Amino acid sequence: MQKQLVIATRGSRLALWQAHYVRDRLRALCPVADISLCVIKTTGDVILDVPLAKVGGKGLFVKEIEEALLDGRADLAVHSIKDVPMLLPAGLTLACVPSRENSSDCFLSVRHADMEALPEGASVGTGSLRRQAQLLEVRPDLHIANLRGNVETRLRKMQDGGYDAIILASAAVRRLNLAAPHMHFFDVSRFLPAAGQGALGIECRADDDELKDVLRALEDRSARCCVEAERSLLAGLEGGCQVPVAAHARLLDKKTLFLSALVAEVDGSRVLRGDISGTASDAGALGLQLADNLLKMGARDILDKLLG
Repeated sequence: MQKQLVIATRGSRLALWQAHYVRDRLRALCPVADISLCVIKTTGDVILDVPLAKVGGKGLFVKEIEEALLDGRADLAVHSIKDVPMLLPAGLTLACVPSRENSSDCFLSVRHADMEALPEGASVGTGSLRRQAQLLEVRPDLHIANLRGNVETRLRKMQDGGYDAIILASAAVRRLNLAAPHMHFFDVSRFLPAAGQGALGIECRADDDELKDVLRALEDRSARCCVEAERSLLAGLEGGCQVPVAAHARLLDKKTLFLSALVAEVDGSRVLRGDISGTASDAGALGLQLADNLLKMGARDILDKLLG
């Protein structure tokens, strides 16, 4: 492998943790390689006072990083897969999906044990329409307040009294060892996560065969299979963070995959749920089939209304 590698990453503490994790694993594979980080500020890192759904979605977190890959400033990029759009720019590929962290969401609060313990009208911070819809489905009395910024900033705002509770990805909480007086990890069967949540994706140039060969050693086939099903569902719905769509896949055994998903109104007044199981090798097709099932149940009406 080439003697020098540059990893493109965002500059948040979580993004740097992820980049360092991949760097350390690559160093173990290639001790002679000089591996450095190229920290890039993306549009999503700059625009913090507007909900993601109103400024173009999660692709805002990867555009500038992908430009660095294409112009040669970096050789590979480490992303949270849930931030990566289904359609990659020409010339780039998702070369590796390493082992996945916990894919659930986490409730954090200073004073309240869990969502059921929140008082009527409590303020819950989140920038995710998916989380908002599922919270309001169960607790329509809650006040959902927009919350952006890195995970430490969000936690600090809650600790300073700005919110009664916040919802974060469990993977971020665990990777950064974050804590609050009260924490509750949601059951993914009851509170569905975002497609790809908890998983990393390593992107590189499609013609860099040498690097792709090295990255195969970091690949987790189970994680790739589940992520493929979840992302295929998103593709079938043509959805992203602009709409409340959730998906979670798991392998029941080495050959069977189970996929659950939902599409919801942002106020939680209507939530369409579905699931499907089948051969794990057909992960992509299963995601598309479940998307079609949800569309036939009425998801198209919800999506059309939200996307205009």
